[in-house]
Amino acid sequence: MATLFISDLHLSPERPEKLALFYHLLSGPARDAEALYILGDLFEAWIGDDDTTSPHYEVVEALAHYAATGKPLYLMHGNRDFLMGPEFEARIGGKLLPDPFIVNLYGEKTLLMHGDTLCTQDIDYQAFRKQVRDPRWIQGFLQKPLAERAAIASNLREGSRAATRQKEAVIMDVDPAAVSQTMINYGVRQLIHGHTHRPAIHLLEVQGQSARRIVIGDWYDRDLVLVYGAQEPRLVTASALANP
Repeated sequence: MATLFISDLHLSPERPEKLALFYHLLSGPARDAEALYILGDLFEAWIGDDDTTSPHYEVVEALAHYAATGKPLYLMHGNRDFLMGPEFEARIGGKLLPDPFIVNLYGEKTLLMHGDTLCTQDIDYQAFRKQVRDPRWIQGFLQKPLAERAAIASNLREGSRAATRQKEAVIMDVDPAAVSQTMINYGVRQLIHGHTHRPAIHLLEVQGQSARRIVIGDWYDRDLVLVYGAQEPRLVTASALANP
């Protein structure tokens, strides 16, 4: 058996094929796993726990059915769904993890992150992140009518797309110095994260010791899943996992 990690699915009604693939993962391969970790951006946008529009309601129900099988289910906030709160957590029957979070994976102390805080060279994004994570901003946003929140989220996503097109790729990737310092701060030699949409298994050296940074891919094109077990970790497509 192995533990499965996914990230950056960006589920939305505009991509029904990804929703179907996710439901198939929950009802099939994930039930054979020891646990399932979702490291942020499960949704394209989450504007509050009171949003039960499709496909949010269906995704929550699917997660609840999965958790009801007794399989451990863990989720982490991403930059698109950081408003997932206690009501969401209770409804799915899983556990919302803080970011970062340390877990023991088959004897290896491992740091889990969404990954956006490692992109320290993207100064504009980090400033925006600080603004929207402020409890006062969150409180004011959640007090707005659902339709108004949806419109704001749509405008923010469009602004993000426009800004991304103008940035150099290196700015939106992790800062190697930030990666090393974070691993040192938490005393780990293995880091797993998403966010950058640059899937890879990087071998590093941190304070003279071998280390590893595993980046989970997104579900826009490749639909990648990290399979981590007693053997070497591997990145495979969700469809290949379903049809070994």
